[in-house]
Amino acid sequence: MKSSWILDKLIPPASSRSLILATMAALLLSVPGMATRAEDGDLSKETKACLKCHDKEGMGKKLENQETLSLHVSTKAFVESMHTKNDCEDCHSGIDAKTHGKEKAVIKSKREYSLSMQGSCRECHKKNFAKYEDSLHAALVKEGSKAGRKDAPLCADCHNPHTLRSVKIVGPIASTPCAKCHEDIFKAYSKDVHGLERIAKGKTAPICFDCHKTHDVKAASFGDGIKDSCLSCHKEAVNEHKDWLPNAALHFEAISCPVCHVPGAQRRVNLRLYDNVAKRQISEKSGVPLFEKRTDGADLQNVGLDERALLSLLREFNQDGGQGKTVLRGRLEVRSGVEAHQLTEKSKAIKDCNTCHRAGAEPFQSVMLTIASPDGRPLRHGVQKDVLNSLQATESVRGFYAIGSTRIKLLDYALILVLLAGIGGPLAHMTIKWMFRRVRAQHEAERIAELAQTNSQALPNDRRADDDASK
Repeated sequence: MKSSWILDKLIPPASSRSLILATMAALLLSVPGMATRAEDGDLSKETKACLKCHDKEGMGKKLENQETLSLHVSTKAFVESMHTKNDCEDCHSGIDAKTHGKEKAVIKSKREYSLSMQGSCRECHKKNFAKYEDSLHAALVKEGSKAGRKDAPLCADCHNPHTLRSVKIVGPIASTPCAKCHEDIFKAYSKDVHGLERIAKGKTAPICFDCHKTHDVKAASFGDGIKDSCLSCHKEAVNEHKDWLPNAALHFEAISCPVCHVPGAQRRVNLRLYDNVAKRQISEKSGVPLFEKRTDGADLQNVGLDERALLSLLREFNQDGGQGKTVLRGRLEVRSGVEAHQLTEKSKAIKDCNTCHRAGAEPFQSVMLTIASPDGRPLRHGVQKDVLNSLQATESVRGFYAIGSTRIKLLDYALILVLLAGIGGPLAHMTIKWMFRRVRAQHEAERIAELAQTNSQALPNDRRADDDASK
């Protein structure tokens, strides 16, 4: 009993122990800098020294263009970021610790500062930076430096270096950096089948970089990018469509997925200049802008290219690279990037063939001729919709004739004549044969009778000859 009493005195009850622990925690946290040290225990002495000042809310610097550059860096956010193993001086190597904060640094604008920091990103992320330099974003940056454009994305526009988290962490959809520049498209995406799956159900449904890549971003309309992105997840889509869709593989080549999976979208025919030898979409050479010059020259009234102008233009492009090399490859697509991001559930997708295969079908009321610019973005010029119904355009749009629809009527009529000839010939032959069957039977009976009579007349002579021989 005595020992039990001693233990009770030495080890207080659970409620008392909780109170003691809470008191100790409060005391520890009340010591200045103790909470910070709990967070930045793995940081270097130099980085801690930087954060001692920069971890102050509202800290900023007035720039020459009157913008305010935030200098606040949260220690907690930095410790939880992907750069927590880096020291401040790894990126900010140009700062002299002895003069920092004492001498005025001249910075013209936020944009100029971000551009100056690009080299720091390259040092550690060489592979991704090389992809970025070959991307549409980098092309826009280069274009912006010449044309004064200031909204082309730099590394820091998408990745805050002080709060960067792993891409494997599925964060709130609103934190996606693409939404900063592509606001309308992102709003559409957030309400489509992929966005709702990610937001409402918390699943890792496709988001921007799953389809458009992270660093090597290309123009979405270039090549077969859209189709390839869809099939990268929906690998069995072609086979599944074969259950109900004739020539499924051909439809996938000639029709962009959103055409059927965004029922309310406006559609158009896109006639793309295509290298039939290399099997790829043609791009203009950098510094040699031929497309706009040639299309504007062929369409002086700006009413759209007719069949003759289109054929003449195609011949001009063939002169550049060999006869027959350049062709037009037709493709049905939706008219805008916003519509391409309004994908619906597959149960609501269009499955009615008459949507396209009927006279005056809506998708064929708008026609564009397209070539890719050097960075992949499309350069377009309008084409008169009657081109798709013209026999003179068969050479230029021969790869985009839909059997059963009323594109080129003369070809439809020719096809009907061929079918009638193929079916009608044998039918006519069988009908005539049936109609004259009695005449044939009578002629056959007469032939047999004549043969029998001939044989009967020849038989006595044969016997007489045999009798003479026997004598």
